[in-house]
Amino acid sequence: MLLIPAIDLKDGKCVRLRQGRMEDDTVFSDDPVAVAGRWVGAGAKRLHLVDLDGAFAGKPRNAKTIHAIREAYPDIEIQVGGGIRDEETIQGYLNAGVDFVIIGTKAVSAPHFVSDVTAEFPNHIIIGLDARDGKVAIDGWSKLSHHDVIDLAQKFEEDGVEAIIYTDISRDGMMGGVNIEATSRLARAIHIPVIASGGITNIGDIKALGEIVGDGVIGAITGRAIYEGTLDFAEGLKLAESF
Repeated sequence: MLLIPAIDLKDGKCVRLRQGRMEDDTVFSDDPVAVAGRWVGAGAKRLHLVDLDGAFAGKPRNAKTIHAIREAYPDIEIQVGGGIRDEETIQGYLNAGVDFVIIGTKAVSAPHFVSDVTAEFPNHIIIGLDARDGKVAIDGWSKLSHHDVIDLAQKFEEDGVEAIIYTDISRDGMMGGVNIEATSRLARAIHIPVIASGGITNIGDIKALGEIVGDGVIGAITGRAIYEGTLDFAEGLKLAESF
């Protein structure tokens, strides 16, 4: 199982939000490139970069920083989300060497977009489904849609996406543990891989996720826990890779 450090970008800085609220942020570093180097040095195989400003603006705001991280660490896999809502943005990131782009809001608001971009950019599209009580949220989690997370995931699987990143937004940034039951339920309902996100607090959460690897969970994204020190990344990585 992959353990994927999150680098959330706001105004060119590395921050973490609580439950996706832009006004409730904690700045962890003014140098995201150095932060990326910290996780690469600790053995990370993939980085999860999120343009938070882009998620709210609907177009990239921190692309320059993302390109700098890609350039500094050319050998690590990078997945990028936040404000990716047209083919031009996807092409720009792929041209810069990003491995996977994450479609969130646009996937829910214009589902045909997903089938279009999976055809145009095969093997590079991941869908981010952020949910509360089984319903998908959009626009930087500021709105709750009426779409059921499993129904959408099954549709996107048919479209040919690489994986689903599933975030329980009621738990994200709250250090309250992973929603194992909901993550497992989603993973069992589809055949493409699921990457868990939201709520990872300590080594116990890695162990719990490892126990549902057989359901189709291939990775976990961690943010606040590794920045605040409740999870030692190297220790968590070693455990994750044992599953």
